[in-house]
Amino acid sequence: MNGTLTIEERFTGCLLGGAVGDALGAPVEFLSRRQILDRFGAKGISEYAPSYGGLGWITDDTQMTLFTAEGLLRSWVRSTIRGITHYPSIICHAYMRWLLTQGEKPAPEMRQLMADSIEQSSGWLFQQRALHDRRAPGNTCLSALRSVKGLGDIAKNDSKGCGGVMRVAPIGLFGHRAGHHQEVFELGCDAAAITHGHPTGQLPAGVLALMINLMAAGQTIRQALEVAKECLEARDDRDDTHRAIELAEKLAATDTPHHAAIAQLGQGWVAEEALAISIYCALVAKDFRHGVMLAVNHDGDSDSTGAITGNLLGVLHGAKAIPDEWLEPLELREVITELAKDLASFQRWDIGEYGGTDNDRVWEKYPGY
Repeated sequence: MNGTLTIEERFTGCLLGGAVGDALGAPVEFLSRRQILDRFGAKGISEYAPSYGGLGWITDDTQMTLFTAEGLLRSWVRSTIRGITHYPSIICHAYMRWLLTQGEKPAPEMRQLMADSIEQSSGWLFQQRALHDRRAPGNTCLSALRSVKGLGDIAKNDSKGCGGVMRVAPIGLFGHRAGHHQEVFELGCDAAAITHGHPTGQLPAGVLALMINLMAAGQTIRQALEVAKECLEARDDRDDTHRAIELAEKLAATDTPHHAAIAQLGQGWVAEEALAISIYCALVAKDFRHGVMLAVNHDGDSDSTGAITGNLLGVLHGAKAIPDEWLEPLELREVITELAKDLASFQRWDIGEYGGTDNDRVWEKYPGY
Protein backbone atom coordinates (compact mmCIF):
# COMPACT_ATOMS: atom_id res chain seq x y z
CA MET A 1 0.00 0.00 0.00
CA ASN A 2 2.74 2.48 0.97
CA GLY A 3 4.39 2.10 -2.40
CA THR A 4 1.29 3.50 -4.12
CA LEU A 5 1.29 6.78 -2.21
CA THR A 6 1.82 9.94 -4.21
CA ILE A 7 4.44 12.50 -3.27
CA GLU A 8 1.70 14.89 -2.19
CA GLU A 9 0.17 12.24 0.10
CA ARG A 10 3.53 11.59 1.73
CA PHE A 11 4.32 15.29 2.13
CA THR A 12 0.95 16.18 3.65
CA GLY A 13 1.20 13.10 5.86
CA CYS A 14 4.61 14.21 7.10
CA LEU A 15 3.71 17.78 8.01
CA LEU A 16 0.20 17.05 9.27
CA GLY A 17 1.48 14.02 11.16
CA GLY A 18 4.11 16.11 12.89
CA ALA A 19 1.58 18.77 13.83
CA VAL A 20 -0.85 16.15 15.18
CA GLY A 21 1.87 14.58 17.32
CA ASP A 22 2.85 18.01 18.56
CA ALA A 23 -0.74 18.93 19.45
CA LEU A 24 -1.41 15.59 21.17
CA GLY A 25 1.73 15.88 23.26
CA ALA A 26 1.35 19.55 24.14
CA PRO A 27 -0.94 19.11 27.19
CA VAL A 28 1.40 16.54 28.77
CA GLU A 29 4.78 18.01 27.84
CA PHE A 30 5.66 18.84 31.42
CA LEU A 31 3.99 15.83 33.09
CA SER A 32 5.61 12.59 34.20
CA ARG A 33 4.29 9.32 32.80
CA ARG A 34 2.69 8.57 36.17
CA GLN A 35 0.93 11.93 36.13
CA ILE A 36 -0.27 11.30 32.57
CA LEU A 37 -1.72 7.90 33.49
CA ASP A 38 -3.35 9.28 36.62
CA ARG A 39 -5.03 12.02 34.62
CA PHE A 40 -5.97 10.20 31.41
CA GLY A 41 -6.21 6.53 32.40
CA ALA A 42 -4.20 3.39 31.75
CA LYS A 43 -3.65 4.10 28.04
CA GLY A 44 -2.48 7.63 28.66
CA ILE A 45 -3.53 10.58 26.55
CA SER A 46 -5.25 9.40 23.37
CA GLU A 47 -7.26 12.43 22.29
CA TYR A 48 -6.71 16.16 22.39
CA ALA A 49 -6.88 17.84 25.77
CA PRO A 50 -7.01 21.60 26.40
CA SER A 51 -3.69 23.30 25.75
CA TYR A 52 -2.93 26.98 25.14
CA GLY A 53 -6.64 27.68 25.17
CA GLY A 54 -7.84 25.15 22.62
CA LEU A 55 -8.03 21.54 21.47
CA GLY A 56 -5.59 20.40 18.79
CA TRP A 57 -3.50 23.53 19.08
CA ILE A 58 0.11 23.36 17.97
CA THR A 59 3.24 24.51 19.80
CA ASP A 60 6.49 26.21 18.84
CA ASP A 61 7.63 22.88 17.33
CA THR A 62 5.14 23.13 14.47
CA GLN A 63 5.49 26.89 14.20
CA MET A 64 9.22 26.57 13.54
CA THR A 65 8.68 23.62 11.20
CA LEU A 66 6.40 25.78 9.07
CA PHE A 67 8.95 28.58 8.97
CA THR A 68 11.61 26.05 7.94
CA ALA A 69 9.42 25.03 5.02
CA GLU A 70 8.82 28.65 4.10
CA GLY A 71 12.52 29.47 4.24
CA LEU A 72 13.31 26.62 1.86
CA LEU A 73 10.69 27.76 -0.64
CA ARG A 74 11.79 31.39 -0.44
CA SER A 75 15.38 30.33 -1.02
CA TRP A 76 14.32 28.33 -4.08
CA VAL A 77 12.41 31.33 -5.41
CA ARG A 78 15.45 33.56 -4.92
CA SER A 79 17.72 31.07 -6.65
CA THR A 80 15.39 30.63 -9.61
CA ILE A 81 14.47 34.28 -10.17
CA ARG A 82 17.61 36.06 -8.93
CA GLY A 83 20.12 33.37 -9.83
CA ILE A 84 21.78 33.15 -6.41
CA THR A 85 20.88 32.02 -2.90
CA HIS A 86 22.28 30.63 0.34
CA TYR A 87 19.87 28.24 2.00
CA PRO A 88 21.05 28.57 5.64
CA SER A 89 20.82 32.37 5.40
CA ILE A 90 17.29 32.37 4.00
CA ILE A 91 16.20 29.76 6.57
CA CYS A 92 17.72 31.97 9.26
CA HIS A 93 15.70 34.90 7.91
CA ALA A 94 12.57 32.73 8.22
CA TYR A 95 13.42 31.95 11.84
CA MET A 96 13.86 35.68 12.48
CA ARG A 97 10.31 36.21 11.23
CA TRP A 98 9.17 33.51 13.65
CA LEU A 99 11.01 35.43 16.39
CA LEU A 100 8.91 38.48 15.54
CA THR A 101 5.71 36.44 15.82
CA GLN A 102 6.74 35.67 19.39
CA GLY A 103 6.85 39.36 20.30
CA GLU A 104 10.64 39.35 20.52
CA LYS A 105 13.11 41.93 19.20
CA PRO A 106 16.12 41.00 17.07
CA ALA A 107 19.61 42.27 17.83
CA PRO A 108 20.14 45.95 16.93
CA GLU A 109 22.18 44.91 13.89
CA MET A 110 19.15 43.06 12.47
CA ARG A 111 16.25 45.35 13.37
CA GLN A 112 16.33 47.55 10.29
CA LEU A 113 16.72 44.58 7.95
CA MET A 114 13.75 42.82 9.51
CA ALA A 115 11.61 45.94 9.55
CA ASP A 116 12.38 46.68 5.91
CA SER A 117 11.71 43.11 4.75
CA ILE A 118 8.39 42.91 6.60
CA GLU A 119 7.29 46.29 5.25
CA GLN A 120 8.32 45.43 1.70
CA SER A 121 6.64 42.02 1.64
CA SER A 122 6.16 39.84 4.68
CA GLY A 123 5.07 36.82 2.69
CA TRP A 124 2.05 34.60 3.10
CA LEU A 125 3.07 32.62 6.18
CA PHE A 126 3.83 35.62 8.38
CA GLN A 127 0.33 36.89 7.62
CA GLN A 128 -1.26 33.88 9.34
CA ARG A 129 -2.35 35.54 12.56
CA ALA A 130 -2.69 32.27 14.46
CA LEU A 131 1.10 31.93 14.30
CA HIS A 132 1.53 35.17 16.26
CA ASP A 133 1.04 33.44 19.59
CA ARG A 134 3.59 32.15 22.08
CA ARG A 135 3.38 28.40 22.59
CA ALA A 136 6.16 27.74 25.10
CA PRO A 137 9.00 28.67 22.73
CA GLY A 138 12.34 27.16 23.67
CA ASN A 139 14.71 29.46 25.52
CA THR A 140 17.66 28.36 23.41
CA CYS A 141 15.90 29.19 20.15
CA LEU A 142 14.78 32.57 21.45
CA SER A 143 18.15 33.58 22.88
CA ALA A 144 20.08 32.36 19.83
CA LEU A 145 17.85 34.23 17.39
CA ARG A 146 17.88 37.38 19.51
CA SER A 147 21.67 37.23 19.23
CA VAL A 148 21.85 36.84 15.44
CA LYS A 149 23.91 39.66 13.94
CA GLY A 150 24.07 38.30 10.40
CA LEU A 151 21.87 35.89 8.46
CA GLY A 152 23.28 32.38 8.57
CA ASP A 153 25.32 32.92 11.72
CA ILE A 154 26.05 29.77 13.69
CA ALA A 155 24.77 29.85 17.25
CA LYS A 156 27.36 30.85 19.82
CA ASN A 157 26.18 28.45 22.48
CA ASP A 158 26.87 24.87 23.51
CA SER A 159 23.26 23.67 23.45
CA LYS A 160 22.23 20.26 22.20
CA GLY A 161 18.55 20.71 23.02
CA CYS A 162 15.93 19.19 20.75
CA GLY A 163 14.85 22.55 19.30
CA GLY A 164 17.06 21.98 16.27
CA VAL A 165 15.91 18.50 15.29
CA MET A 166 12.20 19.05 15.94
CA ARG A 167 11.78 21.46 13.00
CA VAL A 168 13.78 20.03 10.07
CA ALA A 169 11.40 17.52 8.44
CA PRO A 170 10.67 19.97 5.58
CA ILE A 171 14.33 19.81 4.56
CA GLY A 172 13.92 16.14 3.74
CA LEU A 173 10.77 16.85 1.76
CA PHE A 174 12.31 19.79 -0.09
CA GLY A 175 15.29 17.71 -1.20
CA HIS A 176 13.39 14.55 -2.10
CA ARG A 177 14.39 14.69 -5.78
CA ALA A 178 17.97 15.76 -5.16
CA GLY A 179 19.58 12.34 -4.83
CA HIS A 180 22.52 13.85 -2.95
CA HIS A 181 22.26 12.29 0.48
CA GLN A 182 25.14 14.20 2.03
CA GLU A 183 23.70 17.55 0.93
CA VAL A 184 20.36 16.85 2.60
CA PHE A 185 22.15 15.66 5.75
CA GLU A 186 24.36 18.76 5.87
CA LEU A 187 21.49 21.18 5.30
CA GLY A 188 19.62 19.58 8.20
CA CYS A 189 22.68 20.13 10.39
CA ASP A 190 23.13 23.69 9.12
CA ALA A 191 19.52 24.61 9.90
CA ALA A 192 19.87 23.32 13.46
CA ALA A 193 23.20 25.14 13.87
CA ILE A 194 21.42 28.49 13.55
CA THR A 195 20.19 28.03 17.12
CA HIS A 196 22.15 25.09 18.57
CA GLY A 197 25.94 25.26 18.72
CA HIS A 198 26.77 21.79 20.05
CA PRO A 199 27.43 19.15 17.36
CA THR A 200 24.92 16.82 19.02
CA GLY A 201 22.32 19.56 18.69
CA GLN A 202 22.92 19.44 14.93
CA LEU A 203 23.68 15.87 13.83
CA PRO A 204 20.29 14.40 14.83
CA ALA A 205 18.71 17.06 12.60
CA GLY A 206 20.82 15.84 9.69
CA VAL A 207 19.80 12.25 10.38
CA LEU A 208 16.10 13.12 10.54
CA ALA A 209 16.18 15.28 7.41
CA LEU A 210 17.81 12.50 5.42
CA MET A 211 15.47 9.83 6.78
CA ILE A 212 12.46 11.92 5.75
CA ASN A 213 14.06 12.48 2.35
CA LEU A 214 14.53 8.77 1.72
CA MET A 215 11.15 7.74 3.11
CA ALA A 216 9.45 10.29 0.86
CA ALA A 217 11.00 8.33 -2.00
CA GLY A 218 9.49 5.08 -0.70
CA GLN A 219 12.18 3.61 1.54
CA THR A 220 11.25 1.95 4.82
CA ILE A 221 12.29 3.37 8.17
CA ARG A 222 15.08 0.81 8.52
CA GLN A 223 16.37 1.39 4.99
CA ALA A 224 16.40 5.15 5.48
CA LEU A 225 18.09 4.82 8.85
CA GLU A 226 20.93 2.74 7.42
CA VAL A 227 21.74 5.37 4.80
CA ALA A 228 21.51 8.18 7.35
CA LYS A 229 23.90 6.32 9.65
CA GLU A 230 26.41 6.10 6.80
CA CYS A 231 26.39 9.89 6.53
CA LEU A 232 26.70 10.16 10.29
CA GLU A 233 29.73 7.86 10.28
CA ALA A 234 31.72 10.48 8.36
CA ARG A 235 31.51 12.88 11.31
CA ASP A 236 34.10 12.76 14.08
CA ASP A 237 31.60 14.18 16.57
CA ARG A 238 29.01 11.47 15.96
CA ASP A 239 29.37 9.39 19.12
CA ASP A 240 26.42 10.70 21.19
CA THR A 241 24.03 10.56 18.25
CA HIS A 242 25.28 7.19 17.05
CA ARG A 243 24.95 5.58 20.49
CA ALA A 244 21.41 6.88 20.90
CA ILE A 245 20.32 5.53 17.51
CA GLU A 246 21.98 2.17 18.11
CA LEU A 247 20.20 1.81 21.45
CA ALA A 248 16.85 2.66 19.85
CA GLU A 249 17.37 -0.02 17.21
CA LYS A 250 18.48 -2.55 19.79
CA LEU A 251 15.49 -1.94 22.05
CA ALA A 252 13.07 -2.09 19.12
CA ALA A 253 14.29 -5.62 18.43
CA THR A 254 13.55 -6.83 21.98
CA ASP A 255 10.37 -7.53 23.92
CA THR A 256 11.16 -4.81 26.47
CA PRO A 257 7.91 -3.07 27.45
CA HIS A 258 7.57 0.12 25.45
CA HIS A 259 7.48 2.47 28.42
CA ALA A 260 10.62 0.88 29.85
CA ALA A 261 12.42 1.04 26.51
CA ILE A 262 11.60 4.72 26.07
CA ALA A 263 12.79 5.42 29.62
CA GLN A 264 16.15 3.89 28.71
CA LEU A 265 16.42 6.24 25.75
CA GLY A 266 15.90 9.33 27.90
CA GLN A 267 13.30 12.06 28.10
CA GLY A 268 13.80 13.80 24.78
CA TRP A 269 14.86 17.21 26.03
CA VAL A 270 18.16 16.88 24.15
CA ALA A 271 18.40 16.22 20.44
CA GLU A 272 19.84 12.71 20.36
CA GLU A 273 17.26 11.48 22.89
CA ALA A 274 14.35 13.05 21.01
CA LEU A 275 15.53 11.45 17.77
CA ALA A 276 16.15 8.06 19.41
CA ILE A 277 12.74 7.96 21.10
CA SER A 278 11.05 8.89 17.83
CA ILE A 279 12.96 6.29 15.83
CA TYR A 280 12.07 3.64 18.42
CA CYS A 281 8.37 4.57 18.36
CA ALA A 282 8.31 4.56 14.56
CA LEU A 283 10.05 1.18 14.38
CA VAL A 284 7.69 -0.59 16.80
CA ALA A 285 4.49 1.20 15.75
CA LYS A 286 1.58 -0.95 14.63
CA ASP A 287 0.12 2.08 12.87
CA PHE A 288 0.19 5.88 13.06
CA ARG A 289 -2.01 6.09 16.15
CA HIS A 290 -0.03 3.50 18.09
CA GLY A 291 3.34 5.07 17.33
CA VAL A 292 2.33 8.62 18.20
CA MET A 293 0.63 7.54 21.42
CA LEU A 294 3.85 5.81 22.47
CA ALA A 295 5.79 8.96 21.63
CA VAL A 296 3.74 11.30 23.83
CA ASN A 297 2.99 9.13 26.88
CA HIS A 298 6.35 9.23 28.62
CA ASP A 299 8.45 11.27 31.04
CA GLY A 300 9.76 14.15 29.03
CA ASP A 301 9.34 16.34 25.97
CA SER A 302 6.13 14.79 24.71
CA ASP A 303 5.26 17.34 22.05
CA SER A 304 8.68 17.17 20.38
CA THR A 305 8.88 13.38 20.34
CA GLY A 306 5.25 13.29 19.21
CA ALA A 307 6.04 15.72 16.40
CA ILE A 308 9.11 13.86 15.13
CA THR A 309 7.39 10.48 15.34
CA GLY A 310 4.41 11.98 13.51
CA ASN A 311 6.73 13.25 10.77
CA LEU A 312 8.25 9.79 10.31
CA LEU A 313 5.01 7.81 10.36
CA GLY A 314 3.21 10.45 8.33
CA VAL A 315 5.68 10.35 5.45
CA LEU A 316 5.66 6.55 5.64
CA HIS A 317 1.89 6.03 5.62
CA GLY A 318 0.46 9.27 4.21
CA ALA A 319 -2.16 11.64 5.60
CA LYS A 320 -4.97 9.10 5.31
CA ALA A 321 -3.36 7.09 8.11
CA ILE A 322 -3.90 9.94 10.58
CA PRO A 323 -7.07 9.41 12.66
CA ASP A 324 -9.85 11.80 11.67
CA GLU A 325 -10.50 12.78 15.27
CA TRP A 326 -6.92 14.05 15.48
CA LEU A 327 -6.81 15.63 12.04
CA GLU A 328 -10.09 17.53 11.83
CA PRO A 329 -9.67 19.81 14.90
CA LEU A 330 -5.97 20.44 14.19
CA GLU A 331 -5.07 24.11 14.35
CA LEU A 332 -3.81 25.58 11.04
CA ARG A 333 -4.62 22.35 9.21
CA GLU A 334 -5.31 24.18 5.95
CA VAL A 335 -2.11 26.22 6.18
CA ILE A 336 -0.03 23.13 6.88
CA THR A 337 -1.65 21.29 3.98
CA GLU A 338 -0.99 24.18 1.61
CA LEU A 339 2.67 24.34 2.60
CA ALA A 340 3.02 20.59 2.08
CA LYS A 341 1.46 20.86 -1.37
CA ASP A 342 3.79 23.72 -2.27
CA LEU A 343 6.79 21.63 -1.18
CA ALA A 344 5.54 18.86 -3.44
CA SER A 345 4.96 21.09 -6.47
CA PHE A 346 7.43 24.00 -6.37
CA GLN A 347 9.65 22.57 -9.09
CA ARG A 348 6.72 22.84 -11.50
CA TRP A 349 6.22 26.56 -10.90
CA ASP A 350 6.75 28.64 -14.03
CA ILE A 351 9.29 31.08 -12.61
CA GLY A 352 12.68 32.15 -13.88
CA GLU A 353 15.38 34.79 -14.02
CA TYR A 354 14.15 35.99 -17.41
CA GLY A 355 10.47 35.89 -16.62
CA GLY A 356 7.79 33.30 -16.01
CA THR A 357 4.03 33.29 -15.84
CA ASP A 358 4.14 32.59 -12.09
CA ASN A 359 6.91 35.04 -11.12
CA ASP A 360 4.72 37.74 -9.55
CA ARG A 361 2.31 35.36 -7.83
CA VAL A 362 5.03 33.18 -6.34
CA TRP A 363 7.24 36.11 -5.29
CA GLU A 364 4.32 37.69 -3.46
CA LYS A 365 3.68 34.46 -1.54
CA TYR A 366 7.32 33.49 -1.00
CA PRO A 367 9.51 36.58 -1.44
CA GLY A 368 13.08 35.54 -2.20
CA TYR A 369 14.75 36.81 0.96
